[in-house]
Amino acid sequence: MQRRISLATAAVAFAFVAATTTSAEAATAGTLTSQDLATAGAGSPYYRIPALTTTTEGTLLAAYDARPTLGDLPSDIGIMLRRSTDGGTTWQAQQVVRKDAAPNGYGDPSLLVDRETGRIFLFYAAAVNQGFLGSATGNDESDPNVLQADYSYSDDDGVTWQHERITAQIKDPAWGGMFAASGEGIQVRRGAYKGRLVQQYAIRHDGANYAVSAYSDDHGATWRTGDPVGPGGDENKTVELSDGRIMLNTRSAPYRKVAYSSDGGVTYTAFRQDTELPDPGNNGSIARFAPDVAATHPRASWLMFSNTATTGSRSNLTVRLSCDNGQNWPVRKTVEAGSSAYSTLTPLSAGTGSDPRVGLLWERDDYQHITYSSFDLKWLGGVCAPVTVTPPASLPAGTTTEVTVRVVSQNDVPLPSGTVSLKLPSGWSAPAVTVPALDPGQGADVKVPVTVPATAAAGSVSTTATYEVRGAQHSYGDATLTVTAP
Repeated sequence: MQRRISLATAAVAFAFVAATTTSAEAATAGTLTSQDLATAGAGSPYYRIPALTTTTEGTLLAAYDARPTLGDLPSDIGIMLRRSTDGGTTWQAQQVVRKDAAPNGYGDPSLLVDRETGRIFLFYAAAVNQGFLGSATGNDESDPNVLQADYSYSDDDGVTWQHERITAQIKDPAWGGMFAASGEGIQVRRGAYKGRLVQQYAIRHDGANYAVSAYSDDHGATWRTGDPVGPGGDENKTVELSDGRIMLNTRSAPYRKVAYSSDGGVTYTAFRQDTELPDPGNNGSIARFAPDVAATHPRASWLMFSNTATTGSRSNLTVRLSCDNGQNWPVRKTVEAGSSAYSTLTPLSAGTGSDPRVGLLWERDDYQHITYSSFDLKWLGGVCAPVTVTPPASLPAGTTTEVTVRVVSQNDVPLPSGTVSLKLPSGWSAPAVTVPALDPGQGADVKVPVTVPATAAAGSVSTTATYEVRGAQHSYGDATLTVTAP
């Protein structure tokens, strides 16, 4: 293993390129608060590629690219950063982490905090002549035709930064392009690999894309990579599950793909589609809601997820909650129905209080803004109760047919009675049906009579079942109904 090459020998305080502090009203319960941290044309023609984390001091760090065009590397791109020391209410002026004269460029940031030492890592790709698709094979750290693997690190809570290059450590010479998947890496919190730092990469090999984990067991002194997962990998994230496994989640159209590791990210299972997570092929985010709780805690298996929840466009930015390590995603809420793109989530607290908040950094309005939002459980309005719709083989037009909906409580306290309703096309009808009170772990099947108009055309119709309980908490399940001629 080659030692890393230090690109700077002393921490340097970089210039601020914005003169004012951005602020917003303090968040109140049940709200989504938002403010723009960077706007196209203000300091840079464009800003893209959000990364977000909370440091051991409680400081929020938001990183992103400053770009001369919307194009990727190679380009004269720089890495920018803003800091908030009050939970995201106000933000300090924009700071340059790394920016050099053309043709040098640095892009696609991902933040990772070592919770044991406090060191902050900011990974990104470094380019001179070539980007991901054009990068040469090999891992010569001085080759301008190789897309390099760099990172900056800070030991003073993100105020100053030093730079490192680790291409020779983590890049197999047979690989072509390689870049850090933007957003946030993880540190394993428990088990045999406790303390391991894990940062995801996308790699190019023999004309196909793969996902791979880079990891360090010595607080970042040395790094190595595991086995690539794919083909079919792309920008991807990992999350530690309550049973000690690591789940990898990658962008992929029309649905996200997932894989699992039982050895701390060294090897993974083959990819499988998660059909509850539609995706247009766009970078998203997955994170533990309460990262440090014991495996027996009721929220140990809670995961948060964000992406543009469509199959054909970068729109409909949605956040989701899973209460069973990502096996089901019953809770969801739209952040932005219109134009939106990359997003990244980070918890703003231990996640164990009555109404903890989550931070979200995302691209808004056709890449015109990098926007910071935060929300709480009350705004999300969910309930841990997966909903499964089991339709009959067909629903003849002009008749009434029962559709079975099953609700299972994953709560640790009893749920009162609720209702299930179906979202149906205009002209169809179905009453809301009562779901009985449910004890923890208990499920119930209900029959929903669906009336299909005689004029309905034969074919497939999408439906969403909504379970409502306590007046304001919801979970959802999707299905496809098949209409036949009477």
